[in-house]
Amino acid sequence: MSSRPATIGQLRDSGWESVPVKEELRRNAVARIRAGEPLVEAVLGYEDTVLPQLENALLAGHDVIFLGERGQAKTRMIRSLTGLLDEWLPIVAGSEINDDPYAPVSHQARSLVAEHGDDTPIEWVHRDRRYGEKLATPDTSIADLIGEVDPIKVAEGRYLSDELTLHYGLVPRTNRGIFAINELPDLAERIQVGLLNVLEERDVQIRGFKVRLPLDVVLFASANPEDYTNRGRMITPLKDRFGAQIRTHYPLEVATELAILDQEVRPPAVGVDVAVPDFMNEIVATLSQLARSSPHVNQRSGVSVRLTVTNAETLVANATRRALRAGEDLVVPRVSDLDALAASTSGKVELDTLDDDGGQVVERLVLAAVLQVFRERLDLADLLGVIDAFDDGRVVHAGEDVSSADAVALTAEIPALAGAVERLLGEDRRPASVASAVELVLEGLHLSKRLNKDRSRAAGGALYRSR
Repeated sequence: MSSRPATIGQLRDSGWESVPVKEELRRNAVARIRAGEPLVEAVLGYEDTVLPQLENALLAGHDVIFLGERGQAKTRMIRSLTGLLDEWLPIVAGSEINDDPYAPVSHQARSLVAEHGDDTPIEWVHRDRRYGEKLATPDTSIADLIGEVDPIKVAEGRYLSDELTLHYGLVPRTNRGIFAINELPDLAERIQVGLLNVLEERDVQIRGFKVRLPLDVVLFASANPEDYTNRGRMITPLKDRFGAQIRTHYPLEVATELAILDQEVRPPAVGVDVAVPDFMNEIVATLSQLARSSPHVNQRSGVSVRLTVTNAETLVANATRRALRAGEDLVVPRVSDLDALAASTSGKVELDTLDDDGGQVVERLVLAAVLQVFRERLDLADLLGVIDAFDDGRVVHAGEDVSSADAVALTAEIPALAGAVERLLGEDRRPASVASAVELVLEGLHLSKRLNKDRSRAAGGALYRSR
């Protein structure tokens, strides 16, 4: 930073040029698009749907509102856009609203430049400081967003007519940057009116003062569909001033859900190794996909991607608890651990059912996910030997109290089961992984109506036997 210009004169001699923030975003977006780089980081599944629309909006210089259900990365996308701002920006030193050294707008900055001219000191602010965000709530006021008279400054002896008595709100303080409002319809309609000038005339008006601040702000907003929230609405004049309304969506494929899961979930640091088989992650991701098409789940409320992340974390946590009690060093989730997902799923979905406490709906979704993954991974024709092994009265127990060594011993007794485990795991022959694969085979055969299953007292326990 010591090599950067420290005064307006030095800044002018360096050749630095001031550009509107929308032009700055457009320029940096063009560079990313040309380089084939993603416009925003860590947002998956929008490459062919949402992001092209966002690129269009940035290239056109539009303010944007993202419309979609909860858990669709709306806020994450907005926050990621700070990466399209220049890393450092010069402002008049001490400015509360990031005054442009070449064209200051606040009274304080104008006075400073008028007094010192090219010797006016400047500061450099990082792009992270050029982002402002407000969660819209019914008690949000114009003072929060735009500004208000500061009674302390009045008490110090300033006149009410003095512009220096003003305390700037969040929007002016984000001048020359990006301002975001989350859940915009929750903002009271009379407060939404205060944003009209920000979006169209690009200025703000504070109380009865003849104060006009020509702000340079890009406004982004997020909202849930109005037919779901019913907590408020966006006034038509404000909606008309947004240049682009972009509809977000949930992951369209299990593969995208899995990529998000892999990106977001980290194993707990409890001194044990964690290995989650691909088929167990697929079950968790498939559960979310099935919930989004279930007639028993309120689809207007939505099924957030957070459900997938939370369920994956709960699955690993339950497997970790089981492994710690069993004295095993490797944690590998099993089908019997899926019972723990009832707690993490029930709080994230809203059910459209009157005669069910919700537990059965969640259980049916979990079983449907297990069956779908089983059918995609294995062919019943290859498992006839496993089914035949139960015809002589064999009973196999599964659950928390079954050790990994017992599962390995079972594969030695039933060659067809060993072949199925190999197809599921590949080269992985660790006992804990084998136990996980064995439970998937047994549960899949039961759900395919090839084996009977009786519940046992153990957590997640079951007895598999011939039909």
